[in-house]
Formats: sequence, C-alpha cells, structure tokens
Amino acid sequence: MALPVRVVYCGAGYKSKYLQLKKKLEDEFPGRLDICGEGTPQATGFFEVMVAGKLIHSKKKGDGYVDTESKFLKLVAAIKAALAQG
Repeated sequence: MALPVRVVYCGAGYKSKYLQLKKKLEDEFPGRLDICGEGTPQATGFFEVMVAGKLIHSKKKGDGYVDTESKFLKLVAAIKAALAQG
C-alpha cells in the first residue's frame, strides 16, 4: 500500500514548487507514495507537507520551501520511518 503524502500549497503561485517536490519524491520512492497536492483558493503562503497525516514541513511555521538538501532529507527520513512502520 502506498504511503500518503499530502502537500497544501498557496494556490496563488506555488504549484510549480509542489510539482518539483512531487517529482523528486517519486524519483526517490518509485511506486511507494500516494502524493496529492491541494492549492488553496486564495493567497495563503502555505507550503505544508504531511506524511501519513503528520505535519513534517511547514512554511507557515518558518520552514520556508523545500529548497535545500537538508529540508528534502528531513522529508525522506520521515517517509522512511513511516514506511518502516508499515
């Protein structure tokens, strides 16, 4: 069963950032993730990433975008842990 990863992003311009992250995660975990993105209907500044229902990355809480290797590796570690738990 694929692990759910949900990204809520600002619909006023962050879709390309979501699509970049989605591709990078799919390349890292081929066929193991169910990634869905939701653009907000208005400008919110959101770029929130949840793995198996747990908030792992939050632009609104100061994490910014997933734009560095360390931020990406934080998501990878959370995904690996969730996959290990089954």
